[in-house]
Amino acid sequence: MEINLTTVIITIINFIVLYLILKHFFFAPVNSTITTRQEEINSKIRNANENEKKSQQLVAQHDELLRNSKKQGRNIVEDYKNKAERVSEDILGDAHKEAQLILDRAKVEAERQKEKVQADIKNQVVDLAMLVSAKALEGSIDEKQHRKLIEDFIAKVGI
Repeated sequence: MEINLTTVIITIINFIVLYLILKHFFFAPVNSTITTRQEEINSKIRNANENEKKSQQLVAQHDELLRNSKKQGRNIVEDYKNKAERVSEDILGDAHKEAQLILDRAKVEAERQKEKVQADIKNQVVDLAMLVSAKALEGSIDEKQHRKLIEDFIAKVGI
């Protein structure tokens, strides 16, 4: 095998020309395509990272809203429970007042009935005493003395 210098030089010149042609027509478009593709990939990665951050923020907000909703629900239930207890206490208080009023009215009515019965008994005793004394005395005492005797009799009996 023999190396021919002219062939080597022509081959090198051919290689250089081919390199320059490839560099001018192919390397620049390929590099621009690779650069464009790299920028697209980087942009998509940035968008994915931003979307992940936004989704994490939304999850945190939703968790906070859920906690607040649960807290508000517990507060509402507690408020209604307290209101129901107050209403129950008010109803019981009103019922006790009403019962006390009924008892007071019954006592007043019983006292009035007692006084009425006592007055009736007193009148009946007076009438009976007048009859008895009228029969016993048969006209010897006047009306004024007769009343005095009856009143003394009632005072002694204790009516």
